[in-house]
Amino acid sequence: MKILIVIDQFDNSNNGTTISARRFARGLQDAGNEVYVVSTGEKEDEYKFNLKELPLPPGISHLIKSQGMSFAIPNTEILEKAISSVDIVHFYMPFFISKVGLKICEKLHIPHTTAFHVQPENITYSIGLGTNTRINDLIYTHYRDSFFNRFSHIHCPSEFIANELKAHGYTATLHVISNGVDDDFKYYKKEKLPEFKDKFVITMIGRYSNEKRQDVLIDAVLKSKYTDKIQLVLAGKGPKETKYKKLGNALKNKPVMKFYSKDELISLLKSTDLYVHSADAEIEAISCIEAFACGNVPIIANSKNSATKQFALVKESLFEAGNSDDLANKIDFWIENESYRKEMELKYSQNAEKYRLKNSIIKMEEMFKDAIREYK
Repeated sequence: MKILIVIDQFDNSNNGTTISARRFARGLQDAGNEVYVVSTGEKEDEYKFNLKELPLPPGISHLIKSQGMSFAIPNTEILEKAISSVDIVHFYMPFFISKVGLKICEKLHIPHTTAFHVQPENITYSIGLGTNTRINDLIYTHYRDSFFNRFSHIHCPSEFIANELKAHGYTATLHVISNGVDDDFKYYKKEKLPEFKDKFVITMIGRYSNEKRQDVLIDAVLKSKYTDKIQLVLAGKGPKETKYKKLGNALKNKPVMKFYSKDELISLLKSTDLYVHSADAEIEAISCIEAFACGNVPIIANSKNSATKQFALVKESLFEAGNSDDLANKIDFWIENESYRKEMELKYSQNAEKYRLKNSIIKMEEMFKDAIREYK
């Protein structure tokens, strides 16, 4: 198949959706497909169609950039050239270039599918309204009526988000397909990195943003009976970095806060003793799968707006969302029960096999073929 991916940002692996798109593009190519991309960026080759980045007012631009995002300016000529030469178009975001691209697909009668990657809470938490159900529902409705209900096939990274779309009146066939974890993330424990020697390493991966709730994790480490021996690593970047550094100053061992490349991340996870995912809102959280694929027992926030809780194999891997006391108790449990933790490390790594990227690629190809058959 000739497949076109339309996404606002593709070149820089600094947010989960872009990382997912890059993995799927590579996986689809490896499976024998021709994959083309329309996006912002400077890197040009025969498979990439570049669009200019949308300029935004300084305050808004800073917020968007700090989340690892940018928006593309639609160019009808470029979009028509790219869309007219492929068998199917797959849209990642319900924003400007996707809306223009969708109209072109409809005009040219080119099969098209989309994915649901932008949870309303990703927007509302950034402006302090994350728990406002009415506003989140309005965003779901706007997405539905302006974009998603014009598709017959939607990729949903989790059963959780598929159920949310059903509840909000989305009419397409929903394909639950994990974003997929690379084979490079696998169970193999080695000697800890020198800077973590003699420390109990707790890691969380994610943007420093309101909905990820790293503040709850920092507070839990402070409350742990073993706070003096814990080294917290917050892998990521984002608008809350300054605040979280200040919170982390209360810990004996200051948190390590930085953005990790893929190779650095694998090395970190192999030096990690326990993984925590404290986010209140999450469509899947591929970073959590990567962590337990490498043999790290996770502790996950049991939030009603998060799919990540689906990965918990035992009750000790869940804590009450937003409750740092409960999280501290769960951390202490896993520190005190090392033999059980070692046993569960292997079980979690085995459970990760069902989320391998190669399995997701097969399912994505099936969705594309279904859409193409319908058009024929």
